[in-house]
Amino acid sequence: MNPKDPTLHPETLAAQGLGRVAQPYADIVPPIHVSTTYERSGDGTYPGGRVYSRADNPGYDQPEALIAALEGAPSAMLFASGQAASAAVFQSLAAGDRVLAPRNMYWAFRKWLLEFAVPWGLVVDFYDNADPGDLAKRVGEKKTRLVWVETPANPTWDVTDIADAARAVHAAGAVLAVDSTCATPVLTRPIELGADLVMHSATKYLNGHSDVIAGVLATARDDDLWKRIRYVRGGGGAILGPFEAALLMRGMRTLHLRVKAASTNALAIARHFEKDKRFSHVLYPGLASHPASAIAVRQMSGGFGGMLSLRVAAGEQASKDFTARLKVFKRATSLGSVESLAEHRASVEGPGTFCPADLVRLSVGIEHVDDLINDIEQAIS
Repeated sequence: MNPKDPTLHPETLAAQGLGRVAQPYADIVPPIHVSTTYERSGDGTYPGGRVYSRADNPGYDQPEALIAALEGAPSAMLFASGQAASAAVFQSLAAGDRVLAPRNMYWAFRKWLLEFAVPWGLVVDFYDNADPGDLAKRVGEKKTRLVWVETPANPTWDVTDIADAARAVHAAGAVLAVDSTCATPVLTRPIELGADLVMHSATKYLNGHSDVIAGVLATARDDDLWKRIRYVRGGGGAILGPFEAALLMRGMRTLHLRVKAASTNALAIARHFEKDKRFSHVLYPGLASHPASAIAVRQMSGGFGGMLSLRVAAGEQASKDFTARLKVFKRATSLGSVESLAEHRASVEGPGTFCPADLVRLSVGIEHVDDLINDIEQAIS
């Protein structure tokens, strides 16, 4: 199966794992390669093309090729986690380089930027991703090496126009990297919109079963920056284990079914509670009331994702009590899996969080939507 065959849909590529079969037994499921090292020939060359698994592993080939095909990218790289994948982008830069990141973003990575990247020597500035013009304004203020976009952005689900961002970033001579974890390649393909790099916490939707920690980067071109990132992965040892790579490949076979089911459920929940006075805000890009709904409609195809947040009108303690009363939603950190999760996000992020104190983040799974709606109803009553 050729991943560039225009007659094949992404759903087919994912479900069949690119249609590859392993030799010599014609395995439908790719084998797991656990060897850490590979034998040289007598002349010192490597007939299998592998040297040492800290640099690469044969088990990466198929999931990386599938992700690249789904993203429309020439190449993709697996990492030990989404954090490792994100960090590798910034670690490939030089001390003194200025980078821009969104004010509203995944909290753990924002903390890493401030507590590691800044002391290491990067200049990290933030733009307001709730303001459509702020990125373009700030990227032109000073020489910038890289701009990080997260869309939809955790946990208020601000949506950034990737195409507009790409024009502004490239005009400033910078690189655009997009965290597309919550959109997935099912709903958004950032490279087609002008992004240079795409990151996924593959722990989330790509795997989708709460049993793998993994990350991935995809690139628009195999350039010097991409080569530097590849060195950072191997040199720093931020590699994925062979069993995790196999589980990730397994999870991606159902990616389209899961994302579409979760998106359908999330939209139904958002519409059901949109005008409910017990919630001051229902934050979901698929609602016409969302400030960036026009961008979401233009940029996201086939749904708006499984993530939404509810702000409880009665305030912080009521939002904690609401979370505690949920029965079908599991109170757990993470997102993008088949089961629905909920958390009082400000408590998780802790001191210094920008998250509203009354916000409950929901990762909507693929259960029957009536059960999820009924669970919210009984918990908020």
